[in-house]
Amino acid sequence: MNPNDPFSNVSPFQIPEQVRAMAEQSVSQVRDGYQRLKEAAETGNGTLEAVCASATKGAGDFTTKVIDIAKTNTEAAFDFAQSLLSAKSLPEAFALVNAHAHKQFEVLTAQSQDLAALTQKVATDAVEPIKAGAAKTFKTGV
Repeated sequence: MNPNDPFSNVSPFQIPEQVRAMAEQSVSQVRDGYQRLKEAAETGNGTLEAVCASATKGAGDFTTKVIDIAKTNTEAAFDFAQSLLSAKSLPEAFALVNAHAHKQFEVLTAQSQDLAALTQKVATDAVEPIKAGAAKTFKTGV
């Protein structure tokens, strides 16, 4: 025994077995809870990464579609201007304007429908990882 040690004269005591068992059970429950929380966080991170990847791909697809639409419309405008310059009379020019307007209305309608369908697909694809992650979370009880 060391005379400088303030605890040298304290007699050792025993922790009752019930208290020890309760403490061990509490530690085990905390460990299990932490593991479930960790798994849920990892699943959440994976879901977020999948959502971002899907949204990025969707934004790229949407941008490509808009550029394609702009290219198509620009070419149509130049073709119309060239045909208008070759018109020999005012009635022929009006007929060209009318035909172009009718054709562009049909083209713009189709383009709008294509963009709406693409937007719906991008939104659906972006939400899919969230649905899958939620289903997995609730299925496993995490």
